[in-house]
Amino acid sequence: MENLLKNPVYNALLSGDANLGLGNERAKYFDEEISPFAGFEDDDAQGFYELFQLLPTNRKILYATPRLIKEPSGWQLLNEIKGLQFILDKGIATDNIGVKPVPLQKANVEEMVRLAALTKPGPFGQRTIEFGHYYGIFENGRLAAMTGQRLHPAGYTEVSAVCTHPDFVGHGYGAALVQHQVNLIRSQEQIPFLHVRADNDRAIALYKRLGFKVSSPMNFYFLKRR
Repeated sequence: MENLLKNPVYNALLSGDANLGLGNERAKYFDEEISPFAGFEDDDAQGFYELFQLLPTNRKILYATPRLIKEPSGWQLLNEIKGLQFILDKGIATDNIGVKPVPLQKANVEEMVRLAALTKPGPFGQRTIEFGHYYGIFENGRLAAMTGQRLHPAGYTEVSAVCTHPDFVGHGYGAALVQHQVNLIRSQEQIPFLHVRADNDRAIALYKRLGFKVSSPMNFYFLKRR
């Protein structure tokens, strides 16, 4: 099963996120307002060619792979981020998280987008909330922290957009929200996983404390179609 996580975007678009996917059976992508992620089967040259045919000029994409790749023909490499993939296969779940996260709705999207722009957990657009199960913690009417779900390859659910406003760091909100997601994901009989920048020591320490273990490197390539 964990082989699905070696190509998480493509496998999510084939299964749990098929309703949000565009493209064909060989190459798939999300609407840019949902996510820049795009994926394909294992052949890089053919996959990027397929995406080149499907997407308009200047469309930006995010490609995730455990492998190192070079700039593909027809594409401009904008940025490369070294990351890690974590999985929580047998970690401890608990209901004692100390706070009560509240569901986030479309009315919260502008504040969610601003929080993500400030804290930079990863791409977050006007329709990212459509991945579902976003929860937040509010302090005095302000969105202090949030997290949600993103990719859903068969049998797995990704914890995503884990972010806390700088004014509220140190309150334990990030840990509480991740644990809340773990409980929710397990109640759906899925296995939680997540991605993090390899240089984000604070987040890595948190995830390890919560029982997540590194399953693979995961490199993220931001590209633009020429």
